[in-house]
Amino acid sequence: MTTLKSDTFGTITREGDRVIRDTRAAAPWARWLARYLLRREQRALRHLGSFGIDGIPRLLHADRASLSRAWIEGAPMHLARPSEPAYFRAALRLLRRLHAARVLHNDLAKETNWLVTPHGRPALVDFQLATVLGKKRGALARARAHDDLRHLLKHKRNYLPECLTARERRVLARRSWISRLWMATGKPVYLFITRRILRWRDREGAGDRP
Repeated sequence: MTTLKSDTFGTITREGDRVIRDTRAAAPWARWLARYLLRREQRALRHLGSFGIDGIPRLLHADRASLSRAWIEGAPMHLARPSEPAYFRAALRLLRRLHAARVLHNDLAKETNWLVTPHGRPALVDFQLATVLGKKRGALARARAHDDLRHLLKHKRNYLPECLTARERRVLARRSWISRLWMATGKPVYLFITRRILRWRDREGAGDRP
């Protein structure tokens, strides 16, 4: 067994071909939030399991305190530094399949949540903030889907700016209303709590990846 991550919300370990997220080791005051996020990930992965999408972890087991999912071989984007346009074309197809399955990831700004497999293909991990949509999609869902796309294109701009299309540049230039609201209100609070109080860093331990 290899410990990939240990923090306020519990532990993430690898045992062979499975990854186990366990909230039993979470700090007592944070356990309710850890288990709320666990339920979100369980629901998203269980829902996606019926679609058979390559590049999405397969849920193997879930209970009140933990879940296990299949390990996907790959390196986080910031370490692999994808330099082929084919990677981002495939990543866009993966994101479209995710949205067609009525799931929003909601945390694609983090490069650690994008993997580059040994074959140069994209994969996604960490569905703790994911949302499974109903059959009807309102303005909020459309705004969040736009943000998923915009975050992918920001990564493409970082690694292959010369390959951005005119349409992609327009998407990058247009922040959704929910993104503007988050930047003005939610993000300062998030940064204060995670960096000043909890002493987290988004890339801390990212070489080990969950």
